[in-house]
Amino acid sequence: MTGGVMDRLSAEAGAAPVVAAAEAEADEEADPPAADREAEVQRSHHWARTGEWDSHAGLPTPQISERRDPYPNRMQMPQGNPLLLSYTLQELLARDTVQVELIPEKKGLFLKHVEYEVSSQRFQSSVYRRYNDFVVFHEMLLHRFPYRMVPALPPKRVLGADREFIESRRRALRRFINLVARHPPFSEDVALRLFLSFSGPDVQNKLKESTQCVGDEFMNCKLAPRAKDFLPADIQTQFAVSRELIRNIYNSFYKLRDRAERIASRAIDNAADLLVFGKELSALGSDTTPLPSWAALNSSTWGSLKQALKGLSVEFALLADKAAQQGKQEENDVVEKLNLFLDLLQSYKDLCERHEKGVLHKHQRALHKYSLMKRQMMSAAVQSREPDSVEQLESRIVEENAIQTMELRSYFSLYCLHQEMQLVHVYLPLTSHILGAFVNSQIQGHKEMSKVWNDLKPKLNCLFAGPNSSLTLSRSPQDGVSPH
Repeated sequence: MTGGVMDRLSAEAGAAPVVAAAEAEADEEADPPAADREAEVQRSHHWARTGEWDSHAGLPTPQISERRDPYPNRMQMPQGNPLLLSYTLQELLARDTVQVELIPEKKGLFLKHVEYEVSSQRFQSSVYRRYNDFVVFHEMLLHRFPYRMVPALPPKRVLGADREFIESRRRALRRFINLVARHPPFSEDVALRLFLSFSGPDVQNKLKESTQCVGDEFMNCKLAPRAKDFLPADIQTQFAVSRELIRNIYNSFYKLRDRAERIASRAIDNAADLLVFGKELSALGSDTTPLPSWAALNSSTWGSLKQALKGLSVEFALLADKAAQQGKQEENDVVEKLNLFLDLLQSYKDLCERHEKGVLHKHQRALHKYSLMKRQMMSAAVQSREPDSVEQLESRIVEENAIQTMELRSYFSLYCLHQEMQLVHVYLPLTSHILGAFVNSQIQGHKEMSKVWNDLKPKLNCLFAGPNSSLTLSRSPQDGVSPH
């Protein structure tokens, strides 16, 4: 279905740039004979540029030497082929690093409002934000950049949310804001600067005011009307292949993240078990129950054994600490980076859905309306009806320009999809960072725990070092322990 719609789009939009150029040339070199026609032409040009119908158009046209860019805030056209990106992962990571920390303060009489301290290295700023501030910022990004990868926000707070949920949401918000702060178009937008550095009382209204008189990226990008010229001929095939590739990569990384979470969780559980194990040994060594008379001959052995057991709790506490450190390190350096990459991949999948359900669907409806309008025109010509009124002509011009704008937006959406796919590939080397962090964590963790185990082994000899025995432990294939 997508290919058929876009084939029709390509066929009907092929002459659009030529027609637009011819109209522009005619507007510059010749004056229209009638004021009404001049007004209609100016309205048509205004619609092609902005997507909005200007009912006040029709004022005298300035001379060529007097003309200025009506949109000075438009993004400047890059040199060379703007479709190709040349960023590296290090360059993107160096754009900014944003920390999001929980502020353990309670506000309100009945409800607790969770606040976050958001700190940006790039802007050297530290501001307080609530979850609703993130929501408004997310909405502004979708409004300004509907054809870009806008990461999703974590879910709202549910009733009875515990610390685990709050911590999970804090991590997700940190991943969201870092992906946004490192995204090339987002990082230059005024909304990001406001969100990361504005310390006033109402950041939400400030964000809304910043986008009130500003259109989306299509209206502010000079190359948007020419996006089709930069796209490869097989853009539809590339889009389908890229979408399938991202789907497969996402599924594999999702499974990797799941296993990494389990490995880190096992390390933390192991730490808890080691700590309990050491405490039980300490409790056994601290037992004050008197010995019965029939065991009096072995009282010195039991006393020395209890003393040794009591001292072992220190080593087991150290082992528990090492295991917990390894689990936490793998959560931060492995699981979180996998989640970051998964968030990026999910944002690309969401963008593909917006492209198909939004841009293509609207363009399909516009083409349907256009075909109906053409049939009505042909029918009117056959029946030799009276000429249309000025209002009907204006309505027809509006519809035709709306279809042309929709075509341009569709190509610009594909243009942005192509660039966003390149950004995903820029992040792919993050895989080597993740694997390196996992291997280093395992090596360091096992090395440190091995040292503690080796220090603990000599202390086991004293457990059997009573006045009449000097036993040591060794493995035996029959019962596991044999005295020497």
